[in-house]
Amino acid sequence: MVLGKLISAVARALVIGAIVATPLLAQTPERFRVSYGGYNETATPMWVGIERGIFKKYGIDASMIQVRSGALSVAALMAREVDAVWPAQSTILSTVQGGIKLGCIASAINKIPRLLVVRKDITSVEDLRGKVVGVQSIGGGFWLQTMIIFDGLGVDPDKHGLKFRVIGDGPVIAQALSTGNIDVAAMTYSLSEAPLKAGFKSLIDGAELKAPYQGPSMCALKDVLASRQEFFLRLMKGLAESTAFILDSGNKREVIKVLMKNLRLAKAEDGEASYRVLRLMTTLELAPNPAAF
Repeated sequence: MVLGKLISAVARALVIGAIVATPLLAQTPERFRVSYGGYNETATPMWVGIERGIFKKYGIDASMIQVRSGALSVAALMAREVDAVWPAQSTILSTVQGGIKLGCIASAINKIPRLLVVRKDITSVEDLRGKVVGVQSIGGGFWLQTMIIFDGLGVDPDKHGLKFRVIGDGPVIAQALSTGNIDVAAMTYSLSEAPLKAGFKSLIDGAELKAPYQGPSMCALKDVLASRQEFFLRLMKGLAESTAFILDSGNKREVIKVLMKNLRLAKAEDGEASYRVLRLMTTLELAPNPAAF
């Protein structure tokens, strides 16, 4: 009940015109550590809030700590080494199913910016039967996005006899597709460019799916959310302001700088491509979407 009231309060606070809280510069900012496992644009609302000093306006000294996987991120939370996590939907589900009382209060990501890239000889959904699908892991965020895309196409992996093969991260999967080790992969726009130029095809753009989807979310242990309601309300106001900054096209240059720094991008065109992906999948509708679970 307490968590529900907090989420309702946060949702009301996310109306742009309501983001007028008095800055808390006079007090010492509270330390707030967040762990995350993904190495992509989905963490940008937090990166922008940190690097633009937005969270400090609300009395929060936030930092993002990257770990190798969602499971390690949750382990750090349980050990109280971090205050919150920024996990993918699949990690949230497995954590809750494992009996951990996790509460999630906001997500700025609601689209899947991936193309389902297939071999040159695959021209329809029926041609997917018996094919090999490359994923990073079974049960992870990449895998879940792939499954949602298949569902959007009306493809039942079991009935179509799809074979999932754990390959590695995005660049390794792109290489496996080009060498013929796999037949299908849900790839980011930037990684899709080379195979598409080489004659591979895209069956669908995941961002165009109407299915409910929720990307990485701000989550913490329920007892912590209940005991620090005022703090998390301030945090959500900062996250809303950070997200609005991203969606303001006038801030494009500054946002690209944040992306290039945190994603270690060397080329300007890579920064531009990353920014397009970010704008496509980011939303100010931060309240959790139960339908996505």
